[in-house]
Amino acid sequence: MRDHPETTFTHSASTLGRRSFIQRLTGIGAAACIASQKNLAAKDTITMQTIANPRLFTFIGGNSGTWQVTARKTVIGEPLPTVKRLDIVIGEVKELPEDALWKLAGVTSHERYVTRAEKDQLAAKQVTIGRPEATHAAMIPIRKNSKWWAMTQDERRAIFEESSHHIKIGMKYLPAIARRLHHCRDLAEPQPFDFITLFDYTKADANAFEDMVAELRTTEEWKYVERETDLRMVRESK
Repeated sequence: MRDHPETTFTHSASTLGRRSFIQRLTGIGAAACIASQKNLAAKDTITMQTIANPRLFTFIGGNSGTWQVTARKTVIGEPLPTVKRLDIVIGEVKELPEDALWKLAGVTSHERYVTRAEKDQLAAKQVTIGRPEATHAAMIPIRKNSKWWAMTQDERRAIFEESSHHIKIGMKYLPAIARRLHHCRDLAEPQPFDFITLFDYTKADANAFEDMVAELRTTEEWKYVERETDLRMVRESK
């Protein structure tokens, strides 16, 4: 049976109305989806910025970087491959650059094994890494043996300061020598070293730095070191 002309017209208008409504609804949904994606992207960016750790440093040994490596000494244990330059990056470096041979990572943290009086003395005398005139530097990563880590905090403190006078020795060379300690055991990914210490100083203070490290290596604390590498570096004046 054929539809009545008026019925056909009403049916077509109704169909067009539904289609128009669906199209408008679909358009609104698409726009909302796009807006949602933009919001998610913005949230992702915020999240990435939030989780970026300014205390995390990556040391990359290779053929490029700010610091020219002038000497490498293996004090004890397995050596690091010889490199020409060292780059120091704030943050995580997931993939090793093509011209690099190795990377090490560590995070700065609160002072450990120090008393309040020692902390105040250090704060009053020490300077930060990165002075324009400090064109000489050393990077010394070390790993201590299982005997050291089997001890309690107070037992390690007794060896660190009461027996070895680590803080007292370092204090003698402040503010000429700047120091930044990085903890490697605090990272989720296992690292080949426990600590990485970065020092910088002027050319005139190079001999003082040699005296400091030589004195520290004669202490009881260093009997627990099972791997240590010493890199010396220079850079152009800023």
